[in-house]
Amino acid sequence: MAVIAHLSDIHISDERSAARTRAVLEHLDALPHDLDAVVVTGDIADHALPEEYATARELLACRHPLLVCPGNHDDRAAFRQHLLGAPGSAEPVNQVLHAAGFTLALCDSSVPGKDEGYLEDETLEWLAGVLAAAPRHRPVLVGFHHPPVPLHTPYVDGIRQFGEERLAELARRHPNLAAFLCGHAHTAAATTFAGRPLLVAPGVVSALRLPWERQEHPGHHVHLDLPPALAFHVLDDTGRLTTHYRNVPAGRHTGQGRYSRLSSRSTA
Repeated sequence: MAVIAHLSDIHISDERSAARTRAVLEHLDALPHDLDAVVVTGDIADHALPEEYATARELLACRHPLLVCPGNHDDRAAFRQHLLGAPGSAEPVNQVLHAAGFTLALCDSSVPGKDEGYLEDETLEWLAGVLAAAPRHRPVLVGFHHPPVPLHTPYVDGIRQFGEERLAELARRHPNLAAFLCGHAHTAAATTFAGRPLLVAPGVVSALRLPWERQEHPGHHVHLDLPPALAFHVLDDTGRLTTHYRNVPAGRHTGQGRYSRLSSRSTA
């Protein structure tokens, strides 16, 4: 049995976002057993500043294998240089983890200068190679930042991943692709895409108000006082995938407090 922790949208920018991220990573480090992987599906820095990535790099250090991809708030060159410690480059940041019993492929769905997502041809070719190289019965989990389908959340659906039919066609050719993981929506959600589970991690920095929830005004689209949360994906020996969503106890700087006037850049 493999257990993968999945978090997203930490948006490092200030004491509040750092404290919420720290609470989640401390929760993971305090677990009595080792995790097979920790995946963070994008929006690591809120403004793609070097100091934000430096803070994120410190906060995301943990004892479990960890894989991180960019989101629409990130900058590829700064992400590589200040978070991954690699030479800066504008090429897509695609990474793979070969764990015991499964493969985790993390794709860069960010589009430089835009909020919506798209998998470049280079990324799809890379992913096709990962899927083809995996043994036929080895599950491959594919992650990225932007969901490739509408989640019935208008604020996010307008900046989701587009060109998704190309990814769906790739999935049809590779039955060992077990599930898709993403973030961006700041809400825990589960749906399907290309006949596979599409599992959306909740946001660490905030939670999206759903269209049918009470909003005091049109811009009142996020909860800032709910605790940070994450997902645990459990892959058993039969290939069956189960997801648990978990809130994390928060410290005194992780709620709304004096950071209630966060900019809209701290969502999605």
